[in-house]
Amino acid sequence: MKKNIGNIDRIVRVLFAVIVSILFFTNVITGTLGIILLIVGGVLLATSFMNFCPLYAVLGINSCPVKK
Repeated sequence: MKKNIGNIDRIVRVLFAVIVSILFFTNVITGTLGIILLIVGGVLLATSFMNFCPLYAVLGINSCPVKK
């Protein structure tokens, strides 16, 4: 797997996952929407640790800086 997630993208993904987790476990967001957002946050967190996003690969997006 070739790295296709840059540092800023990784930070945004981790922050989103942390914020959604905090909101879910403090019962600010509940129900089906809360569960869906928690799953999306988990996927974003996993892809940020792997530095690879399969959706980016399919769409041809690369947020990594270009190496010279």
